[in-house]
Amino acid sequence: MASNLRIALIRGDGIGVDVADATVAIVDAALAKVGAPSFTYEDIQAGAGYFKETGHDIEPGGEDRAGEMDAIFLGAIGLPAIRHTDGTEIAPHLRLREIYGLYAGLRPVKAYPNAPQRLADPRAAEIDMVILRESTEGLFYSAATHGRSDIRGDTEVRDTLRITRETTEKLHHFGFRYAERRKERGRPGRITCVDKANVFASMAFCRKIFDEIAPNYPGIEAGHNYVDAQALDLIRRPWDFDVMVMENMFGDILSDLAGGLVGGMGMAACAEIGDKVGLFQPAHGSAPDIMGQDKANPLAAILSGAMMLDYLADKADNAQLSDAATLIEDAVADGFEANALRPMEFGGDMGTAAVTSELLSRLR
Repeated sequence: MASNLRIALIRGDGIGVDVADATVAIVDAALAKVGAPSFTYEDIQAGAGYFKETGHDIEPGGEDRAGEMDAIFLGAIGLPAIRHTDGTEIAPHLRLREIYGLYAGLRPVKAYPNAPQRLADPRAAEIDMVILRESTEGLFYSAATHGRSDIRGDTEVRDTLRITRETTEKLHHFGFRYAERRKERGRPGRITCVDKANVFASMAFCRKIFDEIAPNYPGIEAGHNYVDAQALDLIRRPWDFDVMVMENMFGDILSDLAGGLVGGMGMAACAEIGDKVGLFQPAHGSAPDIMGQDKANPLAAILSGAMMLDYLADKADNAQLSDAATLIEDAVADGFEANALRPMEFGGDMGTAAVTSELLSRLR
């Protein structure tokens, strides 16, 4: 039952607090609309601000508590002025990815009417794709846990790029199944493996596993693209892509590029899913330059909340939660269609509170 579902709520730093609070309000309103009880939210302190106060990036026992919940929601973490001694930012969420094997990083990219579309071609209005970023290995393998980088004094640093068969098989199966699900909803049913297999043995290995798995999904069109060509194609013809699966660092870069095509990072929702745990967060940063000013666009966080509802609908076998997710997604789409959502991020006149209030009015 939905009444038993508990959410680990990590508000984090900067605008993370505001957008997390906005998401909780919208998710609760959608649940009420479909007749489902609210979730139980359990706060966990983490982030750069917490590190500055305590010397720890997450509260004692926080990692274990987060994994015991039905899902994790995170606002934003990190403040540029607060760093570890090696110069890297505070990032306990990278460790959560590794601890709980959150290998499937979903980054949906969708164009909305009356939201900025950076390409002049009218087909830009048709952009609706998903970047599937492997989130536990790749080049970020060295970043998840301190001590993995080979720091040779002040003359050289070596980081490790790791690709394993076990994780890569799970990632590609997830991608093909996700493409099948999108095809059922009217999308093309196409998946592209994005790599650099012509240069790196690790990328050739990733592509090899993709090609081994593809025949298991005959209804899905499978293809390849080198990452540099993919970056070009996201400018030339992004409307031709459906699901793209790729290594961690490639996904980190291309998801930001793709987000810029449909307005900016304020629309960049994100889900990070493992076999037993799911973490949901906006893909943008903590934006300390606008924290506390009611200027943040909460839509990336709110759409991440809808993804959390979809995830929990499957996990709890509860169709009400899927209905609540659809209500949120439709409210955002309809709000843009009516030009009733005008975030300051896009040059509009609506801050965090106003955007949240407009969506709440559409969910009542």
